[in-house]
Amino acid sequence: MANQDPEQINLIKEIDEELRQENFAKLWKLYGNYLIIAAVLFVVSVAAYQGWKAYDLNKRAEDSSLYNLATKAFIQDKPDKASSALIRLAKEGTKGYSTLARLSQAGLKARSGDAPGAGAAYLSIANDPSVDEIFRDLALVLSTMHDLDKGDTAELIQRIRRLTASSNPWRHSAKELAALLAHRNGERQQADQLFKELADDVTAPADIRARATELAASSGN
Repeated sequence: MANQDPEQINLIKEIDEELRQENFAKLWKLYGNYLIIAAVLFVVSVAAYQGWKAYDLNKRAEDSSLYNLATKAFIQDKPDKASSALIRLAKEGTKGYSTLARLSQAGLKARSGDAPGAGAAYLSIANDPSVDEIFRDLALVLSTMHDLDKGDTAELIQRIRRLTASSNPWRHSAKELAALLAHRNGERQQADQLFKELADDVTAPADIRARATELAASSGN
């Protein structure tokens, strides 16, 4: 290549460039329309995504306002107004607010004295696969709590068994319920063991530890 004439080299470059342009023209003729469509689709998809983000933010802001309205009505002892807002939020809200609304609806039932209704509402949430697992487990704990006095002991024990695992965030509440159910079932030794574990567990909430300590002491064992 070093011995070639400079004019010859330039000629080769010009020919190579023309071939590239010709090939590009052929390719553009064959695929140009597809490339334009792809580019348009890309722009549209970006615009749609940005539009969805704006809509999503606005929707969450609306849901937040509606939930705040329900909360204020609840505090002001206006259950009908709170219930109306929660019903709408449960049906039309984003996933997180919809779940929160359903949990709050069950809470309203409990406040009105309808423990069986509250238990059933919580259990419905716990059995809904569209709800995030952490909220399903919370609903399972709350359903057991409201069914504690009248529910079938064996079924309730089975309901919360997996929640007592050390990796579950609701394990302390689940273990407290398991201890109460064991005591109710006449399994005093099992109940005492669970109460003692809770009383000695430094990761357990203070109120649960305090109750477990008192109940363990009252057993006399």
